[in-house]
Amino acid sequence: MTRDVTRDTIARYFAAFNAGDAEAMLAELTEDVEHHVNEGRIRRGKALFAEFCAHMSRCYRESLTDLVIFTGDEGDRAAAEFVVNGTYLETDAGLPEARGQSYRLPAGSFFTLRQGRIARITTYYNLADWLGQVR
Repeated sequence: MTRDVTRDTIARYFAAFNAGDAEAMLAELTEDVEHHVNEGRIRRGKALFAEFCAHMSRCYRESLTDLVIFTGDEGDRAAAEFVVNGTYLETDAGLPEARGQSYRLPAGSFFTLRQGRIARITTYYNLADWLGQVR
């Protein structure tokens, strides 16, 4: 796999995210994808990723800006840095009450790719920063 193929896959994934198109995001994943979320458990498989996307769409409206994609020399790994611009729509369990608060948060994701599809997504952001913005 080339770096260009990897970059294109990651770019399509994030374009789908910004379009709110979970089906297009799922199309970029392997069936056995591992989704490592910040402060959470690992979700394995497309079905759990789809559930996560539905939950996120219900509780948050987000778009990503300032996206920079980095690729490894072999084309099987990538990283992205971006800014999350969001609105907290519905209270998420264990978190502060949602009242339509806006937030802006730097974040990053790391990827492993297999045969042109994303096999692992690991995302990090500063939860304390987000909490401070929505309280």
